[in-house]
Amino acid sequence: MRFRELVFGAAVAAALRAAARLGIADALGDTPLSAEDLAAAVKAEPKSLRRLLRALSCHGVFTERPDGTFAHTDMSRLLREDDPHSLRAIALWCTEPWTWDAWPKLDEAVRSGRNVVEDLYGKEFFVYLNEDAPESADVFNRAMTTSSTQSARDVAEFLDLSGSSSVADIGGGQGHVVASLLEKHPALQGTLLDLPRVVENADPRLRPGGALADRTRVVPGDCREAVPVRADVYVIKNILEWDDDSTARLLRNVIGAGGPGTRVVVIENLVDDSPSMRFSTAMDLLLLLNVGGAKHTTESMTSRLSAAGLVIDDVRPVNAYLHAFDCHVPG
Repeated sequence: MRFRELVFGAAVAAALRAAARLGIADALGDTPLSAEDLAAAVKAEPKSLRRLLRALSCHGVFTERPDGTFAHTDMSRLLREDDPHSLRAIALWCTEPWTWDAWPKLDEAVRSGRNVVEDLYGKEFFVYLNEDAPESADVFNRAMTTSSTQSARDVAEFLDLSGSSSVADIGGGQGHVVASLLEKHPALQGTLLDLPRVVENADPRLRPGGALADRTRVVPGDCREAVPVRADVYVIKNILEWDDDSTARLLRNVIGAGGPGTRVVVIENLVDDSPSMRFSTAMDLLLLLNVGGAKHTTESMTSRLSAAGLVIDDVRPVNAYLHAFDCHVPG
């Protein structure tokens, strides 16, 4: 029966996506509601909604009470927009339309060792997202913002930048990590570098008029092409998961921009040292499908950083899910 449940994994993913898009978790407050009342709130057909809720309840997402009403669980609250630990954007990102095109071709990706998205859409993944699927690109940005926001405080707490005057967050999304670092270190100058579409929605604290704007540069650009930023410390978080060539180019660009003695801190999830192996290994396969990339083991991350010319000084956990590789540019 466990095997039968596994092969219906797509049904669970689809049910979570449907709940997120319908806004069921937001419509349900602290008071349990009937399927009929919830259906009226989210404009759905009551009998179909009850079927969806029962399917999700089997997995601990919502719970059905003896009187037939439905109530929140710890997991269903993660689908709320206003929950401080919300994973709604992550749920949508992992079930976007392109994923349903790509997953059936996993065997092809395993045979070839390369992504399938370019064959599906005729374009590199992020080019496809930004040119042909802007709504999906927005979901990606929101998901990365959620992830970054939730880990930014941990990164700021972990990193000691007391001897540095400047920090650059490379591929830093909307800048939550660099914002947290600037708040921790009042004398620090910061730079955020990411794609134009991403940084135009940078954290309000970093934009003109924001509390940290006078200490921040927001630079639009592709870090795989160039890193036009000079800093004492470069932070590279959760982006060295592309193909090896893209990873090598980014690291080469950072080393060239910083020069000898520069500190480079790479922060990543690891698939050989994580309490969430099912999630990490699934994301690893998704990276194979979309960009031909991979989540790293400690050994693979170490070898790539060393091959790029960095000297690794320390490897330590940031929190239960992230590890930091503290490096410097020799010279």
